[in-house]
Amino acid sequence: MTTAATKDIALDADAGRSIWSDASRKLRRDPVAVVCFTVICLYAVIAVVSPLVLSGWADTYNYEQTNKPPSSDYVLGTDTFGRSVFQETLLATNTSMTVAFMANVIAVPLGMLLGAIAGYYGGWVDDAIIWLFTTLAAVPGIIRMIAIKFAFLDKVLFEGTPFAINLDGMAGLYIAIGITSWIGTCRLVRAETMKIRQLDYCLAARSIGTGRFSTLIRHVLPNVAHIGIINFSLGFQGAIGAEVTLSYLGLGVKDVPSWGRMIDASKMDLLLGRWWELTAALVPAFIVILAWNLFGDRLRDALDPKLRNA
Repeated sequence: MTTAATKDIALDADAGRSIWSDASRKLRRDPVAVVCFTVICLYAVIAVVSPLVLSGWADTYNYEQTNKPPSSDYVLGTDTFGRSVFQETLLATNTSMTVAFMANVIAVPLGMLLGAIAGYYGGWVDDAIIWLFTTLAAVPGIIRMIAIKFAFLDKVLFEGTPFAINLDGMAGLYIAIGITSWIGTCRLVRAETMKIRQLDYCLAARSIGTGRFSTLIRHVLPNVAHIGIINFSLGFQGAIGAEVTLSYLGLGVKDVPSWGRMIDASKMDLLLGRWWELTAALVPAFIVILAWNLFGDRLRDALDPKLRNA
């Protein structure tokens, strides 16, 4: 068999795979994607396990070991109350990963739904949604989140019911990040939906009497799902950065460890030569944000239909 024929068979095999299986295959063959995914999985495991194993960390005061540098007993030293900084870092991983996950659970579906509705229906619906996200986009993201967090101070949603949500705690943090982070997803999905609604299968669905909303749900949203997955991945690093920033400003979580709170607590320690708590917060945050950023770029390349066809 000639080389050209072999290439044709390989191309036919690639064309026969779904976009999801082809993307999975590309990611498995990319060493950077594999390493980043492994790092992300490790952080996820730490986030799940650390609250179970280290549930009593907050009460482990030891005033005879305050502000001790790293040693064999304390890998990353101790804080002002003599507690292990290493254990605090592990617990802070749970806070950041949980907030990032829940914020994207809110932001990505919201952005996809609004973007699909705007792009598919057009007219005044499109104008209203465009006005909404352009108005919000005119205000810097961090200012939007700070304003919402101030509005959430001392507020409890569904107070007096079994479903009460303390908006001044972690729940308010990921809600604030989530409802301010959907704009980018909305814009991308809207543009893609405007192209998809003119394709043959959408026109055929409408010609046989399928309702517009049904066509949107059954034919449009599944074909823009890859945008949601990509933005979910890329949104993780932004949400983690936002959580750290808000916690540093005193508007984040208050009753659990956080990388932002660690940075705030140790901002004056460098003047006294105490570098370990600040380092223990910055390095893990840098690693996980870099891993999500690189993995998100690889995932976007793998799922992009234009690159796949090329």
